Amino acid sequence: MFRIRQSYREDAAQVLAVAEHLDTVNLPADTQHIEAILDRSERSFSKVLPVAEREFLFVLEDLTQRKVIGTSIIYAQHGTKRAPHIFFRVERDERYSYTLDKYFVHQTLRIGYNYDGPTEIGGLILLPEYRRSSESLGKALSFVRFLYMRIHRAEFRDQVLSELLPPLEPDGTSPLWEHLGRCFTGLTYQEADLISKDNKEFINALFPDEPIHTELLPDTVRRNIGVVGPETRGVEKMLTRIGFRYANQIDPFDGGPHFMARTDDISLVREAAQRTTRVVEDIDSERPWAILAVEREGDRPRFRSTGARVIPMMEDGSVGITADTQRRLGLTASEPVWIAFG
Repeated sequence: MFRIRQSYREDAAQVLAVAEHLDTVNLPADTQHIEAILDRSERSFSKVLPVAEREFLFVLEDLTQRKVIGTSIIYAQHGTKRAPHIFFRVERDERYSYTLDKYFVHQTLRIGYNYDGPTEIGGLILLPEYRRSSESLGKALSFVRFLYMRIHRAEFRDQVLSELLPPLEPDGTSPLWEHLGRCFTGLTYQEADLISKDNKEFINALFPDEPIHTELLPDTVRRNIGVVGPETRGVEKMLTRIGFRYANQIDPFDGGPHFMARTDDISLVREAAQRTTRVVEDIDSERPWAILAVEREGDRPRFRSTGARVIPMMEDGSVGITADTQRRLGLTASEPVWIAFG
């Protein structure tokens, strides 16, 4: 039995174990960083932090094993005056020589900064042994963020950003950084990655403002600009299905593509609604899958969610759910639940 909930400071050891599987900038495999992330998350869910500083970490639990098996994150605003959102714009530079009668379209990269940035989603990790579960656990971990945005719409920006991982070297390094970023900073990818966890000022200070022509890079690097890596193609497919599109922007560190969507155009945000529920004995696998959530002041956890097959419309207008789904959410009879179909 699985359930998604808001995270707490005491989850540090189990979240660290999950983070060790990828060790990303969003969720580094470092105890101090994890403790700081969980502290910010708990203060975000309790609305202590200013809106722009809120970061919400959700955890997926295997309730049978009493174990955290996955994570996902919402950053209420990625890009402020103190810490801008930094990216490369992928642009075209058209050139024509009438003397030679030759026409070229060059690809260029231009560094960009956003000081009033979008909401960002990230930190999506699911332990490998759970990735082929019939319960669509990865989808639930991803989609819960959009349902939470709908419930608390005023806390989030009008656009949502998702930075996807590109193809990387077997040792986890970035070919783009080795042939570009390292030239401007003198840092290895690992050094830049470590420093950037706390401060990206060196990018602003050392990267050129002028366009960089990608023809100067090796073909193997150019081919992967804006390309999604094999491990995140499923995420790309899932995001495009609900309204995200490639934004012609890439990460300046690894070249991973940025996908964007208007918040209110994301299908899960647009179509989510509160409904009453009714427990039924059984729901077959042909019924639609949905992400459900309930939030109750005074409870711990206050926010709970799960993905499940449901009967979307009963005779009385309620949503049919199983007793198992009711237990996961801790629902009482006739209590309204937030629901979005995915």
